[in-house]
Amino acid sequence: MVAIAGSVQNNSLDSSQISTAAVVEAIELNLDEAGIYTVDPLVAEERIRRGDTLIGLLERMGVNTEGLASFMGKDAVAKQLVNLRAGRVLTVQQTLDGDLKWLRYKSAVEEDGQESIFVQKQNGVFTAKLEAVEFEKQIVFRSGQIESSLFAAADKAGLPDSVAIQLTEIFSSDIDFHRELRKGDEFRVVYEDLTLEGRSARAGRVLAVEFVNNNKSHKAYWFAPANQSPGYYNEEGRSMRKSFLRSPLKFSRISSGFSSRRFHPIQQRWKAHHGVDYAAPTGTPIMATASGTVSFVGVQNGYGNFVEIQHHSGYSTAYAHLSRFGKGLKRGQKVEQGDIIGYVGATGWATGPHLHYEFRVNRVPKDPLTVNVARAEPLDRNSIHDFKRVQMALDRRMELATAQRLARAQ
Repeated sequence: MVAIAGSVQNNSLDSSQISTAAVVEAIELNLDEAGIYTVDPLVAEERIRRGDTLIGLLERMGVNTEGLASFMGKDAVAKQLVNLRAGRVLTVQQTLDGDLKWLRYKSAVEEDGQESIFVQKQNGVFTAKLEAVEFEKQIVFRSGQIESSLFAAADKAGLPDSVAIQLTEIFSSDIDFHRELRKGDEFRVVYEDLTLEGRSARAGRVLAVEFVNNNKSHKAYWFAPANQSPGYYNEEGRSMRKSFLRSPLKFSRISSGFSSRRFHPIQQRWKAHHGVDYAAPTGTPIMATASGTVSFVGVQNGYGNFVEIQHHSGYSTAYAHLSRFGKGLKRGQKVEQGDIIGYVGATGWATGPHLHYEFRVNRVPKDPLTVNVARAEPLDRNSIHDFKRVQMALDRRMELATAQRLARAQ
């Protein structure tokens, strides 16, 4: 069973009247139980401090450690307990006499769960093994309204930053989050919350999202076709990925646009500006806006550190004033859309850190903010039927959560 919790903007109420009551919908996910342990009064948890050793930590907890140090020196799994990481948790069960029964050291959270080291003492004999605990999944619903920024709205709605970032990536070809957000824009999102032992560990994948930007609704659904790569699709079953991203930076501001006549701050004369300048801190990652082949990487006159990528159908993109290039980037290398090809800097003719980005069609400069690029092909006939079933189920999920949320707010 899973809980769907969210907050929805009620147009009839001002922001001070909005409550944050949880919306719960029973959904059968058929997930196996994992990582659930019996609560015992002699079971204690201790957060590891900087400089702690296992023996010292157990003695601080009042546990008899006789024979444990010798065992750790011989057992390959137990040896890993020599180096404890501050901030992680040690769980211990002891007898009434203070002898160790078992301990569990929780290591870092991995992609699909968490690995723990389990040490047990039975009849005076120590054993150690690795335990893998898989995530359980909750399906969570959140909604919010833009007042100042996406991340401020996400924080107010209880939406994790990692989910907000996913939204910018999903709609990167449709919404320019640098300059097109409007006060009053809204979002509704269904995503996975991954839990361990009943506690939220991290946010997972966005499953469905609606983003209303400037009164225009944009929807996306996660779908894995049988014969195509999984990804996000719109209501018509078309991939959300366009040939080109709207921006090579995730977050920045435009400091200078495409123009046939602009006063150059260094050359002190009027000249054409055949690109868009994005102001951003030095070191901000720069993404390839489309898949292609690197045709130039190096220093080029006033461009400073410069990368040019050749794409399909005579398209090419250029990235200038980089502080440094992406690791191992070289001429002739294939890159994919979203790959990091460099970092913002101020090399060449630049008065401050920014990215100069150009978009060219058959070597002719075009305004990257207005150029129209093709969207990917739609799903085939067999896949579209499966997609529509997924779409209807996710839409129903959002509608039910929204209705319940509005009913609680009234």
